[in-house]
Amino acid sequence: MTDTMTLEQRHRCMSQIHSKGTRPELKVRRWLWCHGYRYRLNVKSVPGKPDIVLRPYRTAIFVNGCFWHGHGVLWQDGGGEPEPCDTACCRIPTSNREFWVKKIRHNQERDRGNYEVLCRNGWKVIVVWECQLTARKLEHTMREVEVQLNDNMLALYKRRPPVPYSSDEEPLPMAAEPIYP
Repeated sequence: MTDTMTLEQRHRCMSQIHSKGTRPELKVRRWLWCHGYRYRLNVKSVPGKPDIVLRPYRTAIFVNGCFWHGHGVLWQDGGGEPEPCDTACCRIPTSNREFWVKKIRHNQERDRGNYEVLCRNGWKVIVVWECQLTARKLEHTMREVEVQLNDNMLALYKRRPPVPYSSDEEPLPMAAEPIYP
């Protein structure tokens, strides 16, 4: 499908996309606040500058957009082109494909690095995907997040050492799954 916008129109549309205060992030924040969880936003001192930081739980929550973080995109081993996936939420645009493949792949690599640093420093990481925050799935997803937060609090209370994370063990988790075993 060809692009129906001029370069100037496309630039104006893309410049309106922000990284903070997105609708999915606001849904998660609103749910957490209404259920008594207090948090900080985009804390610079925490590696990766997570969207939501719950210090008492030593937990960082990333609310990822499916397109920008390549949710469900399967990369071929040798090349830069993605393989089709049944559960993929992200479709790589056909125009300027090389740019988008490179950008999304870079975002995924940066995310993995941030998750590893956080886990090594004793933080628990929860990733919530945009597709898991629809009206039908929101409550279930946030209950899963709540279970993880309670598990994290119990782990801190029992003084268990943090479990190291290795990106070679498993693929990135789906919504509200912890990054650690």
